[in-house]
Amino acid sequence: MALLHCFLLLLLPYSLATLNPCSSPSTTGDITLLHINSRCSPLISSHTTPFDSLLQLTRSNDPARLSFLASLSTSSVPIASGQHIVDTAIYLLRASIGSPPQSLYLALDSAADASFLSTSNFSSSSTFQPLPCSSSLCSLFTPLPCSSPSSLCTYNQSYGGDSSFSAALAQDTLHLAGDTIPAFTFGAVTSATAGPSFPKQGLLALGRGPASLLSQTTSLYHSVFSYCLPSYNSYYFSGSLRLGPLRQPVRIRSTPLLFNPHRPSLYYVNLTSVSVGRVRVITPPNAFAFDPNTGAGTVVDSGTVITRFVAAAYTAIRDEFRRQVNATNGYESLGAFDTCYSTATNDGIVTAPPAVTLHLDGLDLVLPAENSLIHSSGRPLACLALAAAPANVNAVVNVIASYQQQNHRVLVDVPGARVGFARELCS
Repeated sequence: MALLHCFLLLLLPYSLATLNPCSSPSTTGDITLLHINSRCSPLISSHTTPFDSLLQLTRSNDPARLSFLASLSTSSVPIASGQHIVDTAIYLLRASIGSPPQSLYLALDSAADASFLSTSNFSSSSTFQPLPCSSSLCSLFTPLPCSSPSSLCTYNQSYGGDSSFSAALAQDTLHLAGDTIPAFTFGAVTSATAGPSFPKQGLLALGRGPASLLSQTTSLYHSVFSYCLPSYNSYYFSGSLRLGPLRQPVRIRSTPLLFNPHRPSLYYVNLTSVSVGRVRVITPPNAFAFDPNTGAGTVVDSGTVITRFVAAAYTAIRDEFRRQVNATNGYESLGAFDTCYSTATNDGIVTAPPAVTLHLDGLDLVLPAENSLIHSSGRPLACLALAAAPANVNAVVNVIASYQQQNHRVLVDVPGARVGFARELCS
């Protein structure tokens, strides 16, 4: 027995390491995704409850994020204009850069077109190469004035409303799980005024622009990727990103991916209506209509926290939800959530909330309760996890956001012109 006990003690560290998702490396085809407030995240700011974390993110992230999405109003705007190109990082992935490779955590953004990385990773890289103003790639950015064609291509950029940085356009070898991407183009950050939202190690852009990861790796990943975002209630908040057509789900329901020249970076789908329970909500005409002339429509975005609808459509959906729930003690507002209600009952039986269904061309995306409600851990309180677009935002974009995508495999197939959704527990 003593010998067996010693043997088990020897195995214990290995067992704990293999069971600990923080120590699980990414593998070819599956790159681990971490939530910014995951226990595994190196950028976690505080140990808050999932409810408090979500409440904080909807306050700090979503208004600026919606402003950013609405600001993408023309195909002629340079990638690195003075606008807020991206906002608060929500999901991180582990990558490495240079030769020899240096590990770093990058924020993931499906609406951004230009990646940027910290220059602290390039001091010993033999493959790091800054690009001159004469480079054709420099014209995609808004470079600072060049004294000569051989001068470095440098630019300034704002981030998230509380940060800004200067960068030099550069290339180096990027390593993602088992894949090696030589001469990857990005902004090498030379100085930054960094607020709390700034991803200090960098950002990986998965938008549709000419300098994004997808555009630079068409021969490797064929402009196909998918991700599974874990539940906010998952202890470790770890999901996965898959790049390329291999290992993508074969049986997945899909809806057409639309291209909107008014906002060419974004992944548009055609949302036709929304149901609450068995009631298809009557919304104002054209509330969800796709319009390539104005940029109106619905986008799938990993950087927005909760799904947002134009105000009139949200009000109709919310009112129908309230009618069906019929909360005994009425409703209260908490931050972005205006439909919070007590789930406490005298008999201890909690009535199941009505399902929310997003009707898209070709599929109906039924949101489980965990995707439509957020529950407080401090008291018996549930909030409808949907909201109206902020009043100061150009009211033409509806967003299917990360909270509604959690525990789904979301597939983006650009050449196949489709976006797919499949239920998958990735927590």
